[in-house]
Amino acid sequence: MNELPTLATFSQIVADPRFLLGVGIAVLSGAVRGFSGFGSALIYVPLMSAVYGPKIGAVTFLLVDFVTGLAFVASAMRQANWREVIPIAVFAIAAAQFGTLILQYAEPTTLRWLISITVLVIVPVLASGWRYTGKPHVLITIGVGILAGLLGGAVQISGPPVLIYWLGSPHGVNTVRANFIAYFFLFAIGLVVTYFFRGLLTANILALTVLFAPLHILAMWGGTKLFHLATEKTYRRVAYVIVLLAGLAAMPIFDAWLR
Repeated sequence: MNELPTLATFSQIVADPRFLLGVGIAVLSGAVRGFSGFGSALIYVPLMSAVYGPKIGAVTFLLVDFVTGLAFVASAMRQANWREVIPIAVFAIAAAQFGTLILQYAEPTTLRWLISITVLVIVPVLASGWRYTGKPHVLITIGVGILAGLLGGAVQISGPPVLIYWLGSPHGVNTVRANFIAYFFLFAIGLVVTYFFRGLLTANILALTVLFAPLHILAMWGGTKLFHLATEKTYRRVAYVIVLLAGLAAMPIFDAWLR
């Protein structure tokens, strides 16, 4: 049920032993995003789902990431190629309605296995450097949007399918980046509305967002300050290893370590 948190809500969360683990996850995922430019969802969602459950892991990431990305939206809106952004965003938001049903009604342990397996499949694809290099096609665009929406609605991992598709386009890096930010902004708005009508914006989730978002943003800023200490290739390799370990550690068989 949607409701605003009270001071008692915050007190209960901070007193919970899991809170310190949550702080560590918010900081780690923010730092990795800061120095490598990606990976926050692939770290935050599986680990936070292992600590608090998939609903809290997915919904708090949506809200934290939405707040984090607001600073970049204005410039992205001017540079984005809207003819590419809007179709994928529309189909992603539509498919996310079904993804949200998975998040809401799937058995939590099953959903956590889905999250971990998704992460472990995505990492080798990203690390290999494989990109879609064919010509953009309406059916492929629809398929990418649907896949991104299902993954995004269910487990908040909608970025990789879109990223792999767009990185193979003839556009420059700035346009691809702007497209990505604009897509996430539209998708996040659609998903926040969806989660609201599904009653997923609970007091606990809103309180955790308020507590974790500043830490995530500060860690991301700190991560950017580390960027000059090594090459981009090195940072990406480090990020892939961290994401891979997060996907493995979040598996239900390791619950005794995280709970």
